[in-house]
Amino acid sequence: MTDTSPRITAVDTYDVRFPTSSTLDGSDAMNPDPDYSAAYLVLRTDAADGHEGHGFVFTIGRGNDVQVAAIEALRPQIVGRPVDELCADPGSLSRDLVGDSQLRWLGPEKGVIHMAIGAVVNAVWDLAARRAGKPLWQLLAEVPAEWLVSQVDFRYIDDVLSPDRALELLSRGKEGAAERAARLRERGYPAYTTSPGWLGYDDAKLTRLARQAVADGFTQVKLKVGADLDDDLRRMRTARAAVGPDIRIALDANQRWGVAEAARWMAALAPYGPYWIEEPTSPDDVLGHASVRRAVAPVKVATGEHAQNRVTFKQLLQAEAVDVLQIDAARVGGVNENLAILLLAAEFCVPVCPHAGGVGLCELVQHLAMFDYVALSRSTEDRAIEYVDHLHEHFTDPVQLRGGRYLAPRRPGFSARMKESSLAMYRYPTGGYWSAASTASTASTASSSVIAAGSP
Repeated sequence: MTDTSPRITAVDTYDVRFPTSSTLDGSDAMNPDPDYSAAYLVLRTDAADGHEGHGFVFTIGRGNDVQVAAIEALRPQIVGRPVDELCADPGSLSRDLVGDSQLRWLGPEKGVIHMAIGAVVNAVWDLAARRAGKPLWQLLAEVPAEWLVSQVDFRYIDDVLSPDRALELLSRGKEGAAERAARLRERGYPAYTTSPGWLGYDDAKLTRLARQAVADGFTQVKLKVGADLDDDLRRMRTARAAVGPDIRIALDANQRWGVAEAARWMAALAPYGPYWIEEPTSPDDVLGHASVRRAVAPVKVATGEHAQNRVTFKQLLQAEAVDVLQIDAARVGGVNENLAILLLAAEFCVPVCPHAGGVGLCELVQHLAMFDYVALSRSTEDRAIEYVDHLHEHFTDPVQLRGGRYLAPRRPGFSARMKESSLAMYRYPTGGYWSAASTASTASTASSSVIAAGSP
């Protein structure tokens, strides 16, 4: 008998880049001129319901083509897979891709190939949620705890978190979940904003945007720091004057400092009441973060957006190196690995404040934080999702905020789908925007050459 069950028929990839460097949106001490970009993919199927799966990896410009190539390298292991089986067990694909003996040499479980795996796995979860007719946070919150445990890879972390303990945490999280889901739909989830604090903004823009953030209901803003201490002191004074004494100001050094340098820099900034210092040193330096944490207390240490896998998160927690854990929806191996990281945070009783500074990251990570609140940690105390007011208009299900809080998504899926018009305009280098920019650059070069040739 011929098998007519629906299958993955294609993996389409797109190199999508937005020219944010022109306005310095996203600028920080390590990345002064980013062009927010996405290595974007669509899982096509021949399913009668017509659903597709969408996913992406966030990058900041050059090298986005390398990330796209990594996703394309996974195509042979994806095309032809049964859709029903994938949606019933996304973990099966995750285990197959992470465990591929040849691909592992490119990691293992880190870097470009691991993020590519995460994009594909996230696209499967998007497809599964669309077919279930639920937003992903709701799907995760409502499935049986035993099934969620089956989706987690406990290898390398079972010395601190066993499957049995994970089941206890998830079973406890189910208690009162329906009431919390109703509260979430009514009130939303706390947010903080980085939009006023990009390093390339002048003081007038910082002041205007910080005051607007407070007026919009945000109780925490974040400033990028780390390039010049005198500038940081001035900007911190400016921000504090703009928001007043009761608004939390978080700082983000984006890995700029060494351990001793971080302690000295934060001692200088401490009089202005920073709430946390984010990524004060190398994201791989677990013990360095622990040293910084001891040195800068009571200022909190936050990190995680560049932590490469669940093992690094385990070590950060074991070493008491962080006060706030920051997950990223596209940095590690997708939803499955982020489930492991959320479980580790719950086991160590450390709050999670997701990173979302990048194109589409707000759209994705809100689902993970909302699942955590509804069906795992059961709390929003000292928790907030980062928010940046950039590029949401390119998504079919953009984030919605009210009064400084994320409103719970209601449409099915992972909120990952980009508009076809945006893909056509910003696909690199052939999209409408980049073609026009290339033509203008060529014309400018030709004009300069003519002028130069005519000079005496």
